[in-house]
Amino acid sequence: MNKITQLFNIKYPIIQGGMIWNSGYKLASAVSNAGGLGLIGAGSMYPDVLREHIQKCKKATDKPFGVNVPMLYPNIEEIIQIIIEEGVKIVFTSAGNPKTWTSHLKQHGITVVHVVSSSKFALKAQEAGVDAVVAEGFEAGGHNGREETTTLTLIPMVRENISIPLIAAGGIATGRGMLAAMILGADGVQMGSRFAASVESSAHDDFKKTIITVKEGDTQLTLKELAPVRLIKNKFYHDLEQLYAKCPTPEDLKTLLGRARAKRGMFEGDLTEGELEIGQIAGLIHEIKPVSVIIEDTIAEFNVASREMQQVLF
Repeated sequence: MNKITQLFNIKYPIIQGGMIWNSGYKLASAVSNAGGLGLIGAGSMYPDVLREHIQKCKKATDKPFGVNVPMLYPNIEEIIQIIIEEGVKIVFTSAGNPKTWTSHLKQHGITVVHVVSSSKFALKAQEAGVDAVVAEGFEAGGHNGREETTTLTLIPMVRENISIPLIAAGGIATGRGMLAAMILGADGVQMGSRFAASVESSAHDDFKKTIITVKEGDTQLTLKELAPVRLIKNKFYHDLEQLYAKCPTPEDLKTLLGRARAKRGMFEGDLTEGELEIGQIAGLIHEIKPVSVIIEDTIAEFNVASREMQQVLF
């Protein structure tokens, strides 16, 4: 039996990324109803908004779902308390030390998964007692690891170092990508960009339409001095490039970045001045589809590719 489907009690080993401004209860419940594991992205929600989304998700699905929690969140104690009070059974933590909250969450019967970008941090997460890790490669959208290790090399290196279940992320949006990740040693996959361009994503329609126009080379990792983030090359990105030409200080970068620029881009649809976070794999995403179709297509392609591999090998 697959370790990920067993761990989360789901049909398919497909997890939806808990992406800020994209991952409300509609997306999370749709993924869970389609047989994957949906995640509410707490990183873009005030505590009361998160509680509302959890409550709505419980009404929208009777299947397992979880919450993604960036641990650098300013209201982290309140967020954790709400998750416990609302009876959420699965939490994905990221952007912080897994030792901080793992034991506390597990004491309340919560399954904990931590997102990492290196074997070193995967080991630390395992030592902290998490139930599984997500190893996310450099191709991923949004905030990224500083090591710039690609998924193709990261997954087998993490697999070599840990014994707990492993979920691959970064550059996966198809059944063939899913099969490749699992051949490399992953037990399941997490897809972000593919679900950002879904009917149920809470992102602005103009951002979704932009995702499906992205081609190879249209995204770039930047802002490494603050927190590395992969962005679509729009006006804001080019403004950053011009600032970098002047050897800016981190304070200069913070001043240009300002506040709520990701919300402005992805949630409010400002394609010019907004921060548009998406993975390199967007070049393979050509259509905005319902979540049920995305998962159906992914599994069908996975099965076809599996059969093809059998013929190639034997």
